[in-house]
Amino acid sequence: MAKNFTVVLQDRPGELARLGEATGQAGVNIQGMCAFTGEGHGVIHLLFDDGAASAARRALDEAGMGVADEREVLVIDVADQPGTLGGLARALGEANVNIELAYTTFGGIKLVIATDDMDSARAALDGA
Repeated sequence: MAKNFTVVLQDRPGELARLGEATGQAGVNIQGMCAFTGEGHGVIHLLFDDGAASAARRALDEAGMGVADEREVLVIDVADQPGTLGGLARALGEANVNIELAYTTFGGIKLVIATDDMDSARAALDGA
């Protein structure tokens, strides 16, 4: 299992560095990330192995960066070729699974997906 944390920071220089330093000092490896800004805030999605999630949460809390949301996500091996995303998303759509979040990982070709129906998503992708 993998966990996605959503962390909301102020949109100002150094905040992402502070986040990276906090998890790094705790010995926690970030497996993937998505970050964007809007309305004065930075919204960061962080991927952690399930076994590292509690240490990551503790490190972020101690650094004054609370976790706004924690959820289980699917991490899927995908081919590095045109049409892969379309095929995967189509399989989920046909299973009536709504993708709520998607981003890629570091160091490989994997897609991270959050949905409110993990069981249907897993079943749809087992046959894809």
